Amino acid sequence: MESLKYIIIALLLACSSRLYAQEMMDLTQVKHDVKSKRVSSYDLSGDNHDNLQNIKPGEKRTIFNVQGTGIINHIWITMAPEPRFLSRNDIIIRMYWDGNDYPSVESPIGPFFGQGWQESYLFTSAPLLATPMNGNGLVSYFAMPFAKGARIEIENQSGQNINAFYFYVDYVEMKKLPANTGRFHAWYNKQLTGPVDSVEDEHWMFGPNKPNKLGKDNYVIADIKGKGHFVGVNYYVHSPTPYWYGEGDDMIFIDGDEKPALNGTGTEDYFNTSWGAPKTPYSTPYFGYAKVNNDIGFLGKTHIYRFNVADPIYFDQSLKFTIEHGSSNVMTLDLASVAYWYQDKAERIPPIPDAAARKPMPMIGPVDIHRWRNEWRKSKGNDPKLWGN
Repeated sequence: MESLKYIIIALLLACSSRLYAQEMMDLTQVKHDVKSKRVSSYDLSGDNHDNLQNIKPGEKRTIFNVQGTGIINHIWITMAPEPRFLSRNDIIIRMYWDGNDYPSVESPIGPFFGQGWQESYLFTSAPLLATPMNGNGLVSYFAMPFAKGARIEIENQSGQNINAFYFYVDYVEMKKLPANTGRFHAWYNKQLTGPVDSVEDEHWMFGPNKPNKLGKDNYVIADIKGKGHFVGVNYYVHSPTPYWYGEGDDMIFIDGDEKPALNGTGTEDYFNTSWGAPKTPYSTPYFGYAKVNNDIGFLGKTHIYRFNVADPIYFDQSLKFTIEHGSSNVMTLDLASVAYWYQDKAERIPPIPDAAARKPMPMIGPVDIHRWRNEWRKSKGNDPKLWGN
């Protein structure tokens, strides 16, 4: 078993090395009619007030508004107050391509960059990062092309002032995009799921499950119309039970198929892990567990990510990416996600949940568990020798 672990690590490193080697080769290519540009929060007076200040509740600010043709290749953001005082779950980032009046990217800024709920922690992947100190630096290396201009705005829905907002948006200016260049999209979703028949019947605890072949009540990670390819997801799971939440399969429908074109075998399997969730975080360039619950069993919050960089999921007309919440959708879970993909043109994405719907559910703790135990004891007549099984 130990030798198998090292074989898997070697294969992952080999795959990453090949991709990095290609990137290094690309760096040797001298570009023509390409110029590096930047829009940042730099103090144009030459003083050191290098940030947008006093962004009031409900206020929107445009941080990037460029005409012409180019590709954004790097974004860095930090803000104050720090996350324990300012919810990055309620600062919205939107991106508009090619003069459209609708966004093709819309998400709370924390979840977009790999920071779930209202929390901050280190997150390291190839396209997205949350950096020291303690996840305060938000970084993207996703390529974001545009042919007729691009605009990025933020909206403060937090109910308090953003005292300082620092940013870099680096891009290349060019005369023409390469042929078949897609447009970057990202969409946030959140749902408090529940068992279809009101019984949390995981692992056949209370009888046989109802088969799920069509994914009717699955959690939706992405619902896309048009032609393109899916490139990844940040997936945030808050479980109110110590029981294993991840028996749900990924079910991916392509081009309007009634049944999934791609069927998975369990939540952790799509995310390239196995046999449940780890108890310590780990990161690779394209998948990992950035945050793990450290409570009883699987009680608490987990952030899993997978980026389909080496293996995009292609579609010609539509893609609906879904995942079961528990086997056959039997689990109550507080789920959120940000999906990332490219399309042949900039499309309108579905609306995202509002601030009230985005509010994280409270943590379950020992007091809650003791109260539940007390109700169970009462239901059994309060026999003093009741143990719990």
